[in-house]
Amino acid sequence: MPLETRVLEMMGTVITLSIEHSEAQLLLEHAQKMLEDFQQRFSANQEDSELMKVNAQAGIKPVKVPTDLFNLIKKGRDMGISSHSKLNIAIGPLIKLWHIGFNDARVPTVQEIEEKLALVHLEDIELNEADQTVFLRQKGMEIDLGALAKGYFADQLKNYFQTKGVQSGIIDLGGNVLTIGESTKNPEGVWQIGIQNPMEERGNLVAVIKSKDQSVVTSGIYERVLKSGEKKYHHIFDSVTGYPVDNDIASLTIVSDQSLDGEFWTTILFHESPGKALNWLNQMPQIEGMVISRTNELFVSDKLKPHVVLLE
Repeated sequence: MPLETRVLEMMGTVITLSIEHSEAQLLLEHAQKMLEDFQQRFSANQEDSELMKVNAQAGIKPVKVPTDLFNLIKKGRDMGISSHSKLNIAIGPLIKLWHIGFNDARVPTVQEIEEKLALVHLEDIELNEADQTVFLRQKGMEIDLGALAKGYFADQLKNYFQTKGVQSGIIDLGGNVLTIGESTKNPEGVWQIGIQNPMEERGNLVAVIKSKDQSVVTSGIYERVLKSGEKKYHHIFDSVTGYPVDNDIASLTIVSDQSLDGEFWTTILFHESPGKALNWLNQMPQIEGMVISRTNELFVSDKLKPHVVLLE
C-alpha cells in the first residue's frame, strides 16, 4: 500500500502528512480539519481565537476555555515554573514587541523591553480547575503557546491516526517530525529524518536521524531571523533579559516518544551551553538529542549515536 500524502501551508510553515491506510484520503481530510481547528483556537496571532479571548480579558476577568486549551495552558505554566521560566508561555508581550518573523519586526528600545518584562510572570496566570477558567492578573499580559503548540498538535494527530488503524506514517509540522510505526520503504523499517545544517541554506543537511515511532523536534537560530545592521536576532527568547537567548547553540534536536516533550526540552536546553545541554541529554532516560554549536561542532547524546548518520 503506497503512502498517501497531504501538503499544507499553515502556521507559518509547510506541513506534510503521510500515512498508509485503505481510507488515507478520508483520514488526511479529517487531520487537516483538526489542524485548522487547532490553529483557529490556539493561535496568538488571530484576534478571534479562544486563546486571544483570554488575552483580551487580562487584568479584567477570568475566561472559561475548552478542556484541551485549559490543559495545555496548565501544562505550559507548570513546566515553565519548574524550568525557572526558561519555558515561558506568558512571553506573549515580548514576542509581539519584537515580532521576529513578521514584516514589522524591529529591535525595541531598552525601555520598551523593560516594560514588557513586567508582564511575563508565570505566577500571574491564575487557573481555576473546577470552572476551567484562565485569568491573567495584569492588564497587557498575553499567553503565547508557540513553544508547545506544534508538539501538542503532532501528538493529537498521531493519536487520531493510530485509533483509526494507521500503522505506518509520518507527521511533519516543519521542524517537528513524529513517526508512526515502521517505514515500509526502508529495509531497516526506520524513517530517516534530515537535520538542517544551521550555517547553510535550507536543504543542506548535516546529519540523518533514524527514527521509529518517535518524535524528532529541531529548533535553531536560522528559523526566523531579524537582521539589524551587522547583528542577527533569532526567535528563541530569554524571558529574564527580554532578548533572544545569547549562547553558543545554533541548533538543538530532541528525540523523544512524545512531541510535546520534544518541544519542552528544546526550549529548556536552548538556554544552556552545548556541553551542558549534552550532559543533560546523557542523564535523562526519556530523551536523546543532538546539539550543533555556532562554530559547527556536533554533540550527540550517547544513546542517540547508533541512530545518527553524519553527512559530509
